[in-house]
Amino acid sequence: MEKKRSSDNKTVALKYKPPYDQAPRVVAKGSGKLSEKIIELAKKNRIPIREDPALVEILTKLDLEEEIPPEVYPVVAEILAFIYSLHKKWGDNPAP
Repeated sequence: MEKKRSSDNKTVALKYKPPYDQAPRVVAKGSGKLSEKIIELAKKNRIPIREDPALVEILTKLDLEEEIPPEVYPVVAEILAFIYSLHKKWGDNPAP
C-alpha cells in the first residue's frame, strides 16, 4: 500500500496486488484528522509514504476500492518501481 499526501493535509492510500488487481486501487482516503491517522498507520506498518499534491487531488475524487484512471498510470508506476526497489534492497520493511 502506498500513501500520498499534500500540503493541505489530504491523504490517499493505494493498494496493488498483481495478479489479483488489474490496476492500483484506492483503499483509504481522507483529510484532516483522518489523513493524520492514515499516515500514522502507514508509518507504524512501515509503509512508504510519497507526497504528491497533484496526484492526491486526482485520487481523492475516486471512490474507495476504485482503480486508478489510466491517465495517472505513469506517475503511479514510478512510485511502485521505487517501492519495489526498496523491497529488493531492504526486504519486507522498506520504510525507514
